[in-house]
Amino acid sequence: MAIRNAKIVTVSGPVIAKGTVIVRKGLIEAVGENVTIPADAIIVDGEGMTVYPGLIDALSTVGIPGAAPAAAAGGGGGGRGGRNAAAPAQTAAPAAAAAAPATRSWGPEDRPQTTSWLVAADELQAGDRRVETVRGSGITTAVTFPTRGIFAGQGSIIDLVSGEKAAEMVLVPEAGQYISLGGGGRGGGGGGGGGFPSSLMGTISYIRQLYLDADHYKLVKDAYAKDPRGMQRPEYDRALEGLLASKRILIPANQLLEIDRMLRFGAELKQPMILYGAREAYRPEAIELLKKANTTVLLSLRWPTAPARAAASADGEDTNESLRTLIERDQAPTAPAALQKAGIKFALYSDGQDTPRDFQRAVKKAIDNGLSRDEALRALTLSPAQIYGIADRVGSIEKGKIANLVVTKGEIFDDRTTVVMVFVDGKKYNPGETAAPGGRGGAAATDDPGPGGKR
Repeated sequence: MAIRNAKIVTVSGPVIAKGTVIVRKGLIEAVGENVTIPADAIIVDGEGMTVYPGLIDALSTVGIPGAAPAAAAGGGGGGRGGRNAAAPAQTAAPAAAAAAPATRSWGPEDRPQTTSWLVAADELQAGDRRVETVRGSGITTAVTFPTRGIFAGQGSIIDLVSGEKAAEMVLVPEAGQYISLGGGGRGGGGGGGGGFPSSLMGTISYIRQLYLDADHYKLVKDAYAKDPRGMQRPEYDRALEGLLASKRILIPANQLLEIDRMLRFGAELKQPMILYGAREAYRPEAIELLKKANTTVLLSLRWPTAPARAAASADGEDTNESLRTLIERDQAPTAPAALQKAGIKFALYSDGQDTPRDFQRAVKKAIDNGLSRDEALRALTLSPAQIYGIADRVGSIEKGKIANLVVTKGEIFDDRTTVVMVFVDGKKYNPGETAAPGGRGGAAATDDPGPGGKR
């Protein structure tokens, strides 16, 4: 496959005003202004089109049907307005409570709401219809996580191909442990009638205890492996094995108080950490904390919106929302620009904004509030690839990388821009097409060169 005469935005290098991208066996074989097209290549005329790297959703649940959207709501500090300002999709507590064990938990030894050993790659279903929907936005790669419970399990990095086998989607099976604070308490610790943990403080204490247990467990395992003679073998603990296998942890925090608390908590845990949510990252105090801690941030694209209200006051003013909530709603979309300006490493994630229209509007809102267009693209391509250690495979248009590409008419994220084609692992998908027979609901992958194409 050769896409020629197109504008090519490589992200990692200069923009090529008019060039060619050669795709062979799922990889980018060549890219540049003066590229010789192989005689056997299917040619797509890219005149008037722009080629971008496939977008990466840095925190998602796509591919796991029935999973709650990866929530931005943290609960890490109990600050006012953190939840009521969020859209319903962000509330993870019901999903977490549903996953609680049937028996009541009395303490950390019962491992309440913990499935740390789960790996998203083992839970994938190739027939998840969201794959087609999300891909229509230009997203070709997602870091998808189980999200139920306190320790929900490890995320996996997947390419959004449609096929019969979910295994074909997996790029990296283990990407990090997803931790939620929203479902640990409020009576959800054990399952029926309360139990441990029954509060936010209890949830934090439980997380702390599990990592202390994991440290001890590892010491005992290492000592036994070094010299088992005369030593009772350590008991296998799959919950602790799941923690030890995690490359990094993802911890939620939205408001300033939460960000401060979770940064200190993360330092105490001594684990490579990513903060997700970060709605109040626009505040100078939050920027200072994040910069000092040198923390990586995943920023939710689900901007706070006004809740549906049955009635307002007589003079038409809303009397139920605090000034802080109103300020947060107004200022939250400026957070990406604030992070960019401060030089803090960050990426954007969809947070359930699955449809192309919703996703495009969310990104555009960040751009309208000061995020440069180039940085918006980077925050959805090369930056998440670097954060998860896969920049040698995806995130930019370079020779040898996986052929994940988005071809548009117009600049990406503009209101009237059309996604013409999406390439995932070199397979071409036309957004909006129905699946070919046996495609399980995904858009049809095809070798047809499409608009303007020929052999």
